[in-house]
Amino acid sequence: SNRQYEAMMVVEETSKSVSFDPSALLPFNNKSPAPQPDRSTTNITLDALLRSSLRPTPCDVFGPGPLLLSDIPPGVKNNNERGVILGIDEAGRGPVLGPMTYAAAFWNPDSGDSIPKGFNDSKQLSAEKRASLFKKIQSSDSIGFVLRVLHASEISRNMLRKAPYNLNAMSHDAAIEMIWAVVDAGVKIDTCYIDTVGIADSYRRKLELVFAGKGITFIVEKKADAKYAPCSAASVVAKESRDTIIANWKWTEKPNYEPQNSNEFGSGYPGDPKCKPWLESNCNVDAPFGFPDFVRFSWAPAKNALKEGAEKCGPIVRWEADEDEEDESGGKQSSLDSFVVGKKVEGKGRKIENLEELRRKKPRLGIFNELGLSRVTTFVEAAY
Repeated sequence: SNRQYEAMMVVEETSKSVSFDPSALLPFNNKSPAPQPDRSTTNITLDALLRSSLRPTPCDVFGPGPLLLSDIPPGVKNNNERGVILGIDEAGRGPVLGPMTYAAAFWNPDSGDSIPKGFNDSKQLSAEKRASLFKKIQSSDSIGFVLRVLHASEISRNMLRKAPYNLNAMSHDAAIEMIWAVVDAGVKIDTCYIDTVGIADSYRRKLELVFAGKGITFIVEKKADAKYAPCSAASVVAKESRDTIIANWKWTEKPNYEPQNSNEFGSGYPGDPKCKPWLESNCNVDAPFGFPDFVRFSWAPAKNALKEGAEKCGPIVRWEADEDEEDESGGKQSSLDSFVVGKKVEGKGRKIENLEELRRKKPRLGIFNELGLSRVTTFVEAAY
């Protein structure tokens, strides 16, 4: 099915086949996803997330997206007295297209000699250097990592709630999910470095409250990804993961939707010269759904594109009003109640037995005739 690996998935790596259940990357009954059993399985699962646009059911329409916790390195397993150092960073907060990725990296502080050199804020590294460091992280038997993918569909539905669940709150919760995943795997965390989202002191106090009694020291600062190696490593994982997802995006809407201008959308940031033309050319291609789930509907550029393109490509909405009721109410919209028992019938009041007489007196709206809908007058209980 094009709706993304709903059952078991089998991935080939050379001559070795590994089976895994994609739903295992989603939280279940408030329990964190389990760590991968070994580094080979970690990398196979990571590849499915990044290159196959893996979105386990039901995260495209409900709930949080996938979280991958790597295997736990031997040096970490054998160091539960002192605890690990862990860093957290993100990539893709600003784009109108594609996911935001959150990542954590952790290791035994005594493993310094086996940790690659050259970590820095991923935005300050060349693409070649960043890709090289990402490969080293993937192949290292000293570094553990976590990846949390917040797809555009998750971001959109959260921010478009009646009471919006904003991006800062999502960012905090993603970081908390990753820390819990590591803690639930039996790993003791000594110090956690986080590149702040919002006010650093408030964020730190929030984390200390959530993880009270776990003995974790939280260091929350601006530009932490340029100061602390674990945070820098997390920055590399987050940035490389998002870039790979974008470059290999698979459209779940096919065959009903074929993108105009293919995947020529650039980085997905509104300021990218390729992004706005792509949004405009893909507005309501698959009408009336607006955009594919690659687009963050809650972002102003997406809203503006839909608004500006409404006349030429938007769906036509026809509103039918009952003229008699409109006249009696002074042109105001009728209440929903009036469609059932909104008026008295010859002084008989609003009783349920008067419903049929009300319906006979009131003309049916045209939409019911167009769809061939008729009234149900008798209900029969089915016997199984």
